[in-house]
Amino acid sequence: MEDPPGCARTEAWAEGLHNANNNASPGGWPGARGGHPLAAFGGPGAKPSYLDRVVQEIVESERTYSRDLRSIVEGYLGKIIDAEEPVLRPEQVSALFGNIEDIYELSSTLLQNLESCANDPVAVAVCFVTRSQEFAIYTQYCNNYPSSVAALTECMRSKVQARFLRECQERLRHALPLGAYLLKPVQRILKYHLLLQEIARHFEHKAGDDYELVLEAIDTMTCVAWYINDMKRKHEHAIRQQVGTGGTPGTRRRGGGWHRVTRDGHRGGAADAPVSVSGQEIQSLLLGWKGPDLTSYGELVLEGTFRAQRVRHDRALFLFDKALLITKRRGDHYVYKSHIPVRDKDGRL
Repeated sequence: MEDPPGCARTEAWAEGLHNANNNASPGGWPGARGGHPLAAFGGPGAKPSYLDRVVQEIVESERTYSRDLRSIVEGYLGKIIDAEEPVLRPEQVSALFGNIEDIYELSSTLLQNLESCANDPVAVAVCFVTRSQEFAIYTQYCNNYPSSVAALTECMRSKVQARFLRECQERLRHALPLGAYLLKPVQRILKYHLLLQEIARHFEHKAGDDYELVLEAIDTMTCVAWYINDMKRKHEHAIRQQVGTGGTPGTRRRGGGWHRVTRDGHRGGAADAPVSVSGQEIQSLLLGWKGPDLTSYGELVLEGTFRAQRVRHDRALFLFDKALLITKRRGDHYVYKSHIPVRDKDGRL
């Protein structure tokens, strides 16, 4: 397996060589090189620097993420397990949640470590280096994610199961459905290295052991993200080989066009680039939508980007069995613009 640029230790990470990291004291507690304690950044009453705010963002976002994971484990999975009458089949539960409990346990432990860093950016970086091998559990979760989306889509077609999941959502007072929360681990693991890059970008002294520790954390988490993406790509390729389908190419236009979405969640096209796309995932990224769960519109059949006359920005279109959803991209999200009911050949919705 080739290493990406700047990720020369991918094989070492995959083989667990970071377990014996020299920058951590016993028990995984962050410590500086040479055994010297790490001083807290900024004194009492000092105005937080931009670097302070970056570190605070890492800790706060991990706290929010861990809370979201807890809501999945206790508010959904726990309620399913404790139900007097089985609501979901065991295989549905396994596919839907994967190893989410392991992910939650890791996030909880990481959060405890981060909260003990006294806002020290170097100590925060060391937390990621010392626990780098443990992030391998995200590979299993990300590989299972397409199965999770498929299981959730199946549940939403059952009145009993859909009602149960909606009741769980209402008890948790979540604005977004379960699908949006199941996507969070996939998003989070690919964001850690970006957050750490912000520490390096605003580090005052870009030399010395402390800065090298920050760079090591970036390198480590970049390798983790790359390795997970690579394993996910190989897993998806193996599935396509087993199923024997690579997607039917859709009609492409210059500057945009349709891509046909196959039943295994892949998008046909010239490059046959695999994407894990579904109504649940789109809904989790959709802003301003007041309608029902998108799974009520059936399967996602086509998706594409088009430029309309007198419209400055492209429109992202999603064609379901029963509706055409028109949106506009905004960063990683879609802003709802309109939707059109789709009728069959007999004029029925």
